[in-house]
Amino acid sequence: MRRREFIAFIGGVAAGWPFAARAQQPAIPVIGYLHSETPQSTARLLAAFHQGLNETGYVEGKNVAIEYRWAHNDLSQLPELVTDLVRRRVAVIALPGSSAAALAAKAATATIPIVFSIGLDPVELGLVASLNRPGGNITGVNSMSNELLAKRFALLHELLPGATRFAVLANPKNPTTESMSNEVQALVAVGRQIEVLPASTEDDIDTAFANLVRRRTEAVLVHPDNVFIRLRLRLATLAARNAVPVIYPFRADAEAGGLMSYGVSLVDAHRQAGVYTGRILKGAKPSDLPVVQSTRFELVINLKAAKALGLDLPPMLLARADEVIE
Repeated sequence: MRRREFIAFIGGVAAGWPFAARAQQPAIPVIGYLHSETPQSTARLLAAFHQGLNETGYVEGKNVAIEYRWAHNDLSQLPELVTDLVRRRVAVIALPGSSAAALAAKAATATIPIVFSIGLDPVELGLVASLNRPGGNITGVNSMSNELLAKRFALLHELLPGATRFAVLANPKNPTTESMSNEVQALVAVGRQIEVLPASTEDDIDTAFANLVRRRTEAVLVHPDNVFIRLRLRLATLAARNAVPVIYPFRADAEAGGLMSYGVSLVDAHRQAGVYTGRILKGAKPSDLPVVQSTRFELVINLKAAKALGLDLPPMLLARADEVIE
């Protein structure tokens, strides 16, 4: 080979090195993120999920990509949205905030790791074998919503010490309503009058409020359910119109005009889901990650709603609130 041809050959190979190096760089992992609500209603929760990812060293657009899917409160879309993520062969499917989404994902794949964040019992739902040993390809965060029933009733009693007639608004189609009803019966056994009002549609909710007003129910507890999340504005409107004190499970309910909410910090639960998602990307197996039990709870009181109901809130109750909405 002549000297001039040799130099040209070496120059061509060298010029190709950067392209070859780039071609050999591994593709960044892709997370499939599915939520039953909307980007607007969950912006703060999504930011917390990103925070959890960041704690494990992952930053969207830098060393991880995220495929977002939103059901816009239409749960019938969840199976197809999950199937689409499975077709795209994402590295992990994150499902913070919806037991229906978690069940759809479990039905869609037995191989792609799944991380949930839900308020219902994942063992009772059949998502995991046990909290300590989830088994299979799914794990996550449990917010223990059912277990907080007695605490919410205690807060209602503190707010209305003379009240004797209570009601629980519950969706009979929710798989945890039966166990919730058993807890209600335990509370009834210690002297409380509590009625369970079934509702799974907006018309059912209207009927339930008409019934509780007719029966002179003095306070209502809303059981966690996607139907009531979707219709939280309607619930707050009916409670105000009928002058019925209501306690809700989520901060967003009080922010939407509800009187009071008590439950797990969903922001912290979403952060924990982000942490687990990052750990799985680093190689951890879902079956080796125990379901996290949320430990951060928050009491939120809406003063405007209280004034509209003509309620004088006990100073000690206000002092314990994590947030008071003016």
